[in-house]
Amino acid sequence: MYQISLLAAYLAGMVALFAPCCISYLLPAYLGNIFKERKQVLFMTLIYSLGILVVMLPVVLGAKTLALLFFNLHDKTYFVGGLVMLAVAVLAFLGIKLPMPMLAMRQAGQRNDVWSTFVLGVFAGITSACCAPVLIGVLALSSLSPTVLMSLGVGVVYVLGMVTPLYLASLFIDQYNLLEKPVLKRKVTELKVFGRHYIIFVSNIIATIIFLITGLLMLWLNAAGRLGMSTAEVAVAKSINTVALNVTDAVGAIPGIDIIFTVVGAFLLYKFVQRVFRGKGR
Repeated sequence: MYQISLLAAYLAGMVALFAPCCISYLLPAYLGNIFKERKQVLFMTLIYSLGILVVMLPVVLGAKTLALLFFNLHDKTYFVGGLVMLAVAVLAFLGIKLPMPMLAMRQAGQRNDVWSTFVLGVFAGITSACCAPVLIGVLALSSLSPTVLMSLGVGVVYVLGMVTPLYLASLFIDQYNLLEKPVLKRKVTELKVFGRHYIIFVSNIIATIIFLITGLLMLWLNAAGRLGMSTAEVAVAKSINTVALNVTDAVGAIPGIDIIFTVVGAFLLYKFVQRVFRGKGR
């Protein structure tokens, strides 16, 4: 049996999302991306979360060298992350889609920009991994699991807890077509760059502003040495562990709680993915 409840790890992940150094990159990157990819909100949210997962899972599974690397390269990570934000700001403004051979695609096209979304998710995962409260929290929970398989389960639900608010937001946005409002589709102007024409929509401009401000802010705070661990973030690390241990104590007497949580969670995730590939979210 798990030494730490899966439900507890899930709720701890939700707490970790709101660590200042975690949400400061993860949330703006997500918001900018859904305005850039407003027709595929559910699908892009799924891709974004996968980018976070592929970074966090090796850390959870005991890749201490990788964890220390992220932690030691904290400032450099945010510097590169800021540059990535600025690069995506340019792509968002022109509606350019990756990969590189097809840069001429405009936002009006139907192709999904999977790669830039995944890269943003990866950097969100890296910035989360080099964020001490998140890193300490997930390593502490993982260490309470006696086997690699159990650590994997804790890590997956921990990350799932971090991205659940994004999933809920994407479902709400998709359900009410909030990004399909006529004002967001309004054409602002056309630009000709290196002989190619790009249509600039209102949604392009909103996404660009979000990426641009976040990228510049990251670079400025990093240069000023203000992205280090603060007292508030220490409190977040303690909150992550406190939530996990308290919830584990509270639900520990419920027979099969982890099995129930796993079944319900898997079913809800399946329904989300089903909705994505049914065409509703793409």
